[in-house]
Amino acid sequence: MPLIEARGLTKTYAMGGESVHALDGVSLDIDAGEFVAIMGASGSGKSTLMNILGCLDRPDSGQYRLAGEAVEALDGDALASVRNRRIGFVFQQFNLLPRTSAQENVELPMVYAGVPAAERQARARAALERVGLGQRLGHTPAELSGGQQQRVAIARALVNNPSLILADEPTGALDTQTSEDVMRLLSDLNRQGITVVLVTHEHDVAAWARRRLVFRDGRIVEDAAQPPHHDARRTEVTP
Repeated sequence: MPLIEARGLTKTYAMGGESVHALDGVSLDIDAGEFVAIMGASGSGKSTLMNILGCLDRPDSGQYRLAGEAVEALDGDALASVRNRRIGFVFQQFNLLPRTSAQENVELPMVYAGVPAAERQARARAALERVGLGQRLGHTPAELSGGQQQRVAIARALVNNPSLILADEPTGALDTQTSEDVMRLLSDLNRQGITVVLVTHEHDVAAWARRRLVFRDGRIVEDAAQPPHHDARRTEVTP
């Protein structure tokens, strides 16, 4: 069974008195353990798809199953539960609380899940160690570089042991070398079995994925396998 099963997804927005078809009958499967890059011009539908895959939005029509669970018709509380149990999010701007330590930022998803404090702290420390920030637990975002902040965000995405990481332009605010470091980390996590789906405008970032989807006018116009990335170096990431 694919991890992601989407059939005939549509989404229409009203803009300036006109209807814009953000998604126009999109169907796709993504298997567990895949690494998929989604590309396309602004307004092509890729971010709308990511919002639906991440249970942040619902399609107007069509079916979406995540790990076999039909989620397109769930209410808000049920969608929030699915997000917390199954999905980790990584965003371009990190979305960290500015006056809160790295460890406390990583603990946040577990606060919402009702995890006891001692367990939250232990799991947050383990997640930060997993992304190479075990020595930065008490640092606030202002005391961390951009790449370190994104690693905190990735640790936060990992802390509830999701089966899926959705990364929306994860390197958009980073320089070239730091972008490579973050992509190497995501690649290593994927090799450990986590499914990764990322949106990017950058071809060198998309090259890390093993499959590329290209969107245009709300439809998938290309779905192609990609060869393994040339960079074979590994970060110090432990399962």
